[in-house]
Amino acid sequence: MNIDWQSIWKHVSGEFACGRDSVHGPEHWRRVERNGLFLATRTGALQDVVRLFAIFHDSRREHDGSDNTHGKRGAAYAASLRGVLFDLPDAPFSLLQYACTWHTHGQLSDEPTIATCWDADRLDLGRVGIQPQADYMSTEFGREIAANGSVDTFFLRSGTPRTRRARH
Repeated sequence: MNIDWQSIWKHVSGEFACGRDSVHGPEHWRRVERNGLFLATRTGALQDVVRLFAIFHDSRREHDGSDNTHGKRGAAYAASLRGVLFDLPDAPFSLLQYACTWHTHGQLSDEPTIATCWDADRLDLGRVGIQPQADYMSTEFGREIAANGSVDTFFLRSGTPRTRRARH
């Protein structure tokens, strides 16, 4: 699959209603992408889905408060841009839709790609003063990272080099 990541980031960021400084905005999306790609090294998740999830999961928030339907709107937004800014086969696209729609409902998943998406998002809870908890992680690797406090703490404790931001 050939996806123009830079174009997707620019377009979706440009239409984000809460602004660039939102705790749910593009900086958060970048960390979710980083977390997801790192998790995918052990979970076998589909990396294109993980990256698209990072961009779309909070993209349709209307504000930073409680908004239980923003994930569903993000999934619909991704559907509206499928075939326009990116293409993804039906099966991986279904995973993206499910991951976006249900990411805020406290569920766990055994499906590796969905689990990776949700853990990647939850591992960035430190941005709002919440310590990630192993019990809320779907993947073994996510639980291991949460037990160490955060992704950054995990990198420091494990001696794992911090990942660089993916090129877009």
